[in-house]
Amino acid sequence: MRWVTPRHLAGDDDVLAERIGETLTALGWRMWPTARDTLLYVSPDALRGAEWILAASPFTLGGLPVALQISARTIAASAVAQWNAYFTTGVPHEVLHDFLLALDAGAVPDTGFAEPEVVVAALSAQGWIPDVDRPRTAATDPGFASHVSLEMLPDLIADADLREDLLGWQAWAEPIFGAPYLWCANFSPSVPNELVAVFAASLASPAPVARHRLPQSAMKRLTIVNRG
Repeated sequence: MRWVTPRHLAGDDDVLAERIGETLTALGWRMWPTARDTLLYVSPDALRGAEWILAASPFTLGGLPVALQISARTIAASAVAQWNAYFTTGVPHEVLHDFLLALDAGAVPDTGFAEPEVVVAALSAQGWIPDVDRPRTAATDPGFASHVSLEMLPDLIADADLREDLLGWQAWAEPIFGAPYLWCANFSPSVPNELVAVFAASLASPAPVARHRLPQSAMKRLTIVNRG
């Protein structure tokens, strides 16, 4: 085992599904397999859900199949989620752990009140660089390998607000320019900026993470802090 930095390029150690399951089980979320060969987790109040959909992924982000879909709704019986967030494999599981803890601790989900600057502020507070042209809505890590920005979203990103001109947060890692992405994440327009800021703050955290397996594409950009 090795402790490495930066977190945003450390990958998921090939245990993303296991770690997410452990987090949600500890929070008391119920889980059952579905007929689509997915694993569905639902919070005790039935207002929040997380589904491991890699085996039946309906679409890709940056050429990578979506592995995890997290959603929230204002009424438990509603068939339509208020918002959705989508993640491929490769996202550091520590980041999704922090995101899920914040989601679970929240009240009835709504669209939040914070302005987009709260996301960039969470990144720049830990050394990420706001975009010169869009300092309120985009930032990159100092190595220019990972990015978070407010953009027009790809098709199939579902949200209760059906207006076509809405923007949502995207995040991705590209350790080698022009090579396949390490991971991608998309948040539908109604995901509260406060929650995206939690994701961003954890993503940019300088704290080392433990890994048995390192992503090949990021090897030259990772620093081994300690060997366990």
